[in-house]
Amino acid sequence: MTAAPDAVVLAQLLGRVVYFHALFIALDLQPAPVAVPGVLCCNHSSHPGQRTRYGLLGTSAWVALDEIATGLKGYDRRCPELGRDCCATCRVADCAAAVVDAWLTTELHSYDLPAIDTEARQSVRAAAARQLSTAFADQYEAHCPTQDGHHRAGGPRPRAADELPLTSELLALWQDPLARAEQPVISWLNHCTALTDIRRVLNSRRTA
Repeated sequence: MTAAPDAVVLAQLLGRVVYFHALFIALDLQPAPVAVPGVLCCNHSSHPGQRTRYGLLGTSAWVALDEIATGLKGYDRRCPELGRDCCATCRVADCAAAVVDAWLTTELHSYDLPAIDTEARQSVRAAAARQLSTAFADQYEAHCPTQDGHHRAGGPRPRAADELPLTSELLALWQDPLARAEQPVISWLNHCTALTDIRRVLNSRRTA
């Protein structure tokens, strides 16, 4: 197990997710494509028993991730009902997958890029779920057997970071929270206030 990132570091990274979502994604949010298969929250499975209840998530900075995901329309959920009996670690994984899926879908649409195949989409969802739920579990010593058993490394990734800057930034920030926490976001994003600005930058780079 790696060292748990400092709580302040994690709060800062979660703050970046909230900031990017509110500034860039929320106003142009695209509906989810067809639902993708996922792992049912372990406390809603046929053999529940994970002890890390939702209350742990709901009383920390991580609740911001849950609030973003709850506001996404049309995105599949691994919990049939969202309640305090949900496994907190499963919820973080599910929320992370839903958020990155929403960012990916919205960026592809906003930049007029072709859709990606299901395998690549699943890989991106799995990467975000793995990265954020691992950080949560390390912080609270709340590792979940369901998530540990279904995290899938590798798989195809969609396009380069210079085509999907927000989605790529999210994955990069959480790949190694301790290493990336003090690093700034992609510098030119600081000059953008909407997805239309990002699109103009991407178009100018393509034609340069």
